[in-house]
Amino acid sequence: MENKEKIILPQGFEEMVRGVIGDSEWNAFVEALSAEPSVSVRINSQRSIVNGQQSIFNSQLSTVKWCEHGCYLSERPKFTYDPMFHAGGYYVQEASSMFVWQALKQYVEKDAVVLDMCAAPGGKSTAIAQYLSKDGFLVSNEYVPQRAHVLVENITKWGAPNCVVTNNAPRHFEKLKMKFDAILVDAPCSGEGMFRKDERAREEWSPANVEMCVERQREILESAWEVLKPDGVLIYSTCTFNSHENEEQVQWLIDEMGAEYLPIKIETDWMITETERGYRFLPHKTRGEGLFLAAVRKQCTIHNEKKANDRKEKKHKKENNSQLSTLNLLDGDFVVMECEGRYHAVQSLRADLVAECRKTLNVLAFGVQIFEQKGKDLIPQTALAMSQAYKRGAYPEVALSYEEAISFLRKEAIVLADAPRGFVLVTYSGLPLGWVKNIGNRCNNLYPEFWRIRN
Repeated sequence: MENKEKIILPQGFEEMVRGVIGDSEWNAFVEALSAEPSVSVRINSQRSIVNGQQSIFNSQLSTVKWCEHGCYLSERPKFTYDPMFHAGGYYVQEASSMFVWQALKQYVEKDAVVLDMCAAPGGKSTAIAQYLSKDGFLVSNEYVPQRAHVLVENITKWGAPNCVVTNNAPRHFEKLKMKFDAILVDAPCSGEGMFRKDERAREEWSPANVEMCVERQREILESAWEVLKPDGVLIYSTCTFNSHENEEQVQWLIDEMGAEYLPIKIETDWMITETERGYRFLPHKTRGEGLFLAAVRKQCTIHNEKKANDRKEKKHKKENNSQLSTLNLLDGDFVVMECEGRYHAVQSLRADLVAECRKTLNVLAFGVQIFEQKGKDLIPQTALAMSQAYKRGAYPEVALSYEEAISFLRKEAIVLADAPRGFVLVTYSGLPLGWVKNIGNRCNNLYPEFWRIRN
């Protein structure tokens, strides 16, 4: 691993963290913080990626051992200029963060109802969506509005149809009638694990900031605990090293909330550091950035209550409009919900949960946005093109060259001389990118303005 200029650590950091790392390993730890970080991606298993057609996967790959879909790249490419990235073929994610896969795999059912409380930009949410079955359900939340819109983009590109994206404070979830089988709290933290990559994280760090983070984390955990079902699983993670934001928070859940600590099985060659109350990723041992993760269960003494996931499908009135039928657009059983001239397809099994979220929370995206009404026209939406449930062939398709794909992603006008007139799905390397409306001499580019490549 190539070394950079030696990192300058903030005052007070060594005193707080050296005891956690250990005196014998401190120098190796600091040296690792001065090295170049690794680059890793998680492949979208619901997309078909043709290796020979994208340069970023032509480099030698090595597997992330704790996540079956994760891999390291030998160098960092310019992801912005890879159409497969924009098509949701993979997510650029720190290898350490992929460890959430093990917590899910070992303790969460695939058809669970899951809340990601602090989700932006979406790495762990897309991992949850990838893990869940088609009958699972994910509420992906972000409190900061600007970050929440980035979350919508990443969830939409990933293509899972069984997700809701919200922009709420954690305490707002306490108003919900629904409870969750599992909750991930990837808590806002002091960011020590990002010191190697982020100079700003080093500049903003202080013992006082650590104390502030501890208080905020506990407020979030209290709200999460309130909406977690009895026998439900809470996964807690940070990207920091100090014990105040990590093991002490887990111990607080045990002492104050009666949580049961859940050990996660790991392999020796993963080089993950196990403590009494969690799992640490240290950069001088594990190939990835700093991370702490632990899982606990909300203990339940009542054994005769209703099964956590009631599979009864509730009946919902379908829109009486033949234009809005999803039968020829999506695989699965969906109902249509309208919101301000936009039409969303929602899985029938989870329509009641979506309705509850819309009633109680600030919902930014839900299900699959299929159409937007403009005058008499129904405009197909990018979420429809990207959805894993979309039935290919419902609209005409045209495969773009690399140069055409980049032009499309820049929201430039393109010409498709041999394509039929009307709405056309454009693809790259077999994956949908979005829609154009072919009017003959040119195409109206329907790619979202805020998503376009700007440089």
